[in-house]
Amino acid sequence: MSVDSVNANGFAREGLDVLDRIAASSRDEVRRAAELMAHCVRTDGVIQAFGTGHSQALVLELAGRAGGLVPTNRLSIADLVLYGGDDPSVLDDPLLERKPGVAERIYDLAAPQPEDLFVIISNSGVNSVIVEMALRAKERGHRVLAITSLSHTRAVPASHPSGRKLAGIADVVLDNAAPRGDALLELPGGGAVCALSTLTGVMLVQMTVADTASLLLAAGTRPPVYVSANVPGGYEGNLELEKRYAGRIRRTAS
Repeated sequence: MSVDSVNANGFAREGLDVLDRIAASSRDEVRRAAELMAHCVRTDGVIQAFGTGHSQALVLELAGRAGGLVPTNRLSIADLVLYGGDDPSVLDDPLLERKPGVAERIYDLAAPQPEDLFVIISNSGVNSVIVEMALRAKERGHRVLAITSLSHTRAVPASHPSGRKLAGIADVVLDNAAPRGDALLELPGGGAVCALSTLTGVMLVQMTVADTASLLLAAGTRPPVYVSANVPGGYEGNLELEKRYAGRIRRTAS
């Protein structure tokens, strides 16, 4: 890539090209992911979404937003403080994501039911807490959907003691097509700028939600979806839909 491509137009051109490739190449895997989600909704399950770092942006994209599915729950390392009673200072530990047992505690605090589906998001797919959550979910009989970069995960060693990576644990894997290290535009002399995984991850999430709605409609089920709270009646209508999942989905401002 030439230095002339390191600008807004270069990112737009390269980014849109990747989105076009994802739209064309991921249809089968997106459909499989949607089948998992639709089955979860039809059986009164909750979609448990988990990610760390910038992958939390995709957790928010999936769980609790306008136009999204109501039976979705956001899992976070912050749950240790919000629901587990830990002192907020524990979140200052830069190595917290590497400590064993953290994902198990987050899982236990959510108290998932057997029919719940886990959507686990990690660009590298090797973070210890991510792998631990995937293993915990599988051990408890849940299906796991992963959103990750296969290019990145294949290029780096596993960090979890099991030697496993997210992509090798999940039932369905959606490849966000981000390069190793995530950044898209190469800089002269080394390095790169402009992360891609959030952009492509949003595309994959919303393609999957769209196919999930299609499958539910085909089965005669109206998709339980959020309306924007900023339109008349939206907030009240959303509260009514949430009653079906009382105690199972969390909606915090954080």
